[in-house]
Amino acid sequence: MKKEHTANYELTEGVIWKQLLLFFFPIMLGSFFQQLYNTADTVIVGQFVGKEALAAVGATGQPIQLLVGFFVGISSGSTVIISQFFGAKRTQDIEKAIHTSVALSLAGGLLFMLIGLALSDPILRVMNTPADCFESALLYIRIYFLGMIPTFLYNMGTGILRALGDSKSPMYILIACCIVNILLDLLLVPVMKLGIFGAALATILSQLLSAVLVAISLIRKKSMFTFRFRKLNFTPNMLGRILLIGFPTGLQSATYSISNVVVQSGVNSFGTDMVAAWSAFSKMDSIFWMISGAFGIAVTTFVGQNFGAKNFDRIRKSVRISLSMEFAAAAFSSLLFLAAGPYLLKIFTNDADVLACGMQLIHLLTPFYALFACIEIFSGAIRGVGEALYPMLVSIFGVCLFRVVWMLFILPLHHTIGMIAICYPVSWGITSVIFLIYYLRGNWLKRGLSNA
Repeated sequence: MKKEHTANYELTEGVIWKQLLLFFFPIMLGSFFQQLYNTADTVIVGQFVGKEALAAVGATGQPIQLLVGFFVGISSGSTVIISQFFGAKRTQDIEKAIHTSVALSLAGGLLFMLIGLALSDPILRVMNTPADCFESALLYIRIYFLGMIPTFLYNMGTGILRALGDSKSPMYILIACCIVNILLDLLLVPVMKLGIFGAALATILSQLLSAVLVAISLIRKKSMFTFRFRKLNFTPNMLGRILLIGFPTGLQSATYSISNVVVQSGVNSFGTDMVAAWSAFSKMDSIFWMISGAFGIAVTTFVGQNFGAKNFDRIRKSVRISLSMEFAAAAFSSLLFLAAGPYLLKIFTNDADVLACGMQLIHLLTPFYALFACIEIFSGAIRGVGEALYPMLVSIFGVCLFRVVWMLFILPLHHTIGMIAICYPVSWGITSVIFLIYYLRGNWLKRGLSNA
């Protein structure tokens, strides 16, 4: 491997906390623009169309996340495998994994587009979407699903770039596409008066641009890892290795979304004001998940490269350092939302009833972010060594199944929004304890070695 091509991307050498932060900050900044990208529709339709439109966009969030999150989970299999090959300097395997991964994103995008279009109506009905925003929600989600192929290609491409230690290119792409999305939203919604249709159209056009830019980044990368469309194919054994890690991770993400769909159904039963407040709070709340997710991506890639290089002591140190950073981020986010909540909610709406509901949600949920820290860091580290089954099982039972049981059996005993909200911190606490025990006493590193 030519050193000049890789010196800026290797995470196997140097001061750990500096390496983590240098890799983390572009991911976090990119995630910020990703969130701004996703939030633009919510803000603009809330301000220029009305609370019914705001509720319509909010009601589609979980079904979209269900399918997109499942594939993003699958793409993490590519990130782990490629980062391990990169750390071990297995250049031929890197090339096979990259081209197999892109082929998987194109096929998956087509499949999930068809699934999303077919299931949009029944999913929204099962979720008890309020009648006054149902048609708008259906229009928005169907247009969104038309953009699945570029969405999947973008997510897979950024996963590949990050696996090779490049967290800056995805950030630049997100910044560009975020600006385009906001400009298109402002043009199509308040100026051209296209309402929900305009917001959805702006989103998929921006997704298309992001996919094109990611493809250009992969093609123009000046190294032995350059992507070429003529080499696009499925290498069976490589596809199997990717899915061995990616499928459990995707299933984990999907079950998160399914549990959140069940929760959203309960929220929908409280009417349009609460649905709109939940939508606005979710966008605001995503600031923390953006930071937390960036730490998760950073530690997974860091562990993957060092696992490939057999730097096992460096792996353990990186987990301790990442956990400290995650706790600090959780504390900061909690204090920020509690102090600035009223002002942040007014970004989305000025409706007094919606604002009151939103503040109620802030006080119920934001003080407990620290409980999620162990989940993000430990699951990311364990997944980085190629052990994806255990994080999936813990998350399914500790988070997802718990929430579904809570909604079906506990909520009916005391039907309030507070009873819905509290299931989140309770599930975080239970799952964090399980992950901590497994990290300290489980054989996750040895299991990773056996799968390598």
